[in-house]
Amino acid sequence: MRKYREPKPDYRILQRKIFARIALLIVIALAVVVLLYLIASNNSIGDYIVYFLQYNFRMPYEQAHQMYWMTRSSLPFIMIAAVALIFIILSRLLYTQFAKYFNEISGGLDVLVGDRDGEIQLSNEMAPMERKLKTIKRELEDRERESKLAEQRKNEMVMYLAHDIKTPLTSVLGYLSLLDEAPDMPPEQKAKYVNITLEKAQRLEKLVDEFFEITRFNFQTDTLSKDSFDLSYMLTQIIDEFFPLLSETGKQAILNAPESLMVFGDPEKLARVFNNVLKNAIAYSQDNSVISIYVWITNAGISGAGAAGGTVSIAFKNPGSIPADKLAAIFEKFYRLDSSRSTDSGGAGLGLAIAKEIVSAHGGHIFAESDDEYTTFTVELPY
Repeated sequence: MRKYREPKPDYRILQRKIFARIALLIVIALAVVVLLYLIASNNSIGDYIVYFLQYNFRMPYEQAHQMYWMTRSSLPFIMIAAVALIFIILSRLLYTQFAKYFNEISGGLDVLVGDRDGEIQLSNEMAPMERKLKTIKRELEDRERESKLAEQRKNEMVMYLAHDIKTPLTSVLGYLSLLDEAPDMPPEQKAKYVNITLEKAQRLEKLVDEFFEITRFNFQTDTLSKDSFDLSYMLTQIIDEFFPLLSETGKQAILNAPESLMVFGDPEKLARVFNNVLKNAIAYSQDNSVISIYVWITNAGISGAGAAGGTVSIAFKNPGSIPADKLAAIFEKFYRLDSSRSTDSGGAGLGLAIAKEIVSAHGGHIFAESDDEYTTFTVELPY
């Protein structure tokens, strides 16, 4: 498989400018050499120099003539000194130009890290670097916005959970107080109160679990422990585990998958992915409906050094529609389709976000599609 290579930045304008300045440096140096050579080899020019010394410095002819010939005999050294001086001056100018470029990049980095406000603007010849810095700036701004939005949702979720915990806790305390205050309560009434108390305690346990889920999400640094496992068997087990929850509302989950489909990955974490996706499908599907799970393989074959290629896809299709605006944000952290806390169907809004991270860590993709009748979540993994 051919590896992707990022296109190299086009610095042709900068290269042409540097080349032109170096060429100018060489041309000026050569011009000075030629000029000095002409002065030395042309006798008429020598006469003018002698006359110049006589007229301006009041020298006798013999002294001016002698000084001219002394200078002419030292001409090679003078030419070397002149060329060196020109190189030093023009190199200083070239260095100043390079320093200008570095100062521009430094200013762009200051804007990038937030030490300075404003737009990143570099010279025309530094346009590729300007585009790169602007791209990084946009990515950092997007990440910052996503982080702030996730933090806001997390804070709201914690606030909602803290508020929701009070309701079942108050009920539990209330019914336990009634049972404690009336030991001679009729058995039927006592059984009713105990049953209600148990339901509220279970709801309270669920809310506490959501708190732990939020905490665990912020400290997930576990690495993948990959191994070969039977995907079809795993999905069958997960459906069996959800049978009580499905039967409460008359729902069914039907698996359509090849038998003994062996895949390579972290079975524990992928089980969590399928668990979260199926739980979401059950929570937001209609009563007495069928959730269909399809598994298929595409582009299977041999690639690389004898390794199996292709993609294994697992699709969860359930009756129900998700609006397009919510579909785009459904894999974000702390996002819940049911923004109100009036129902028990939703959790902390982390299930699908965690599923996305796990699938991405496996080099796969997870996405959702929805129309007026059905919603389908598809997990794609390397096969």
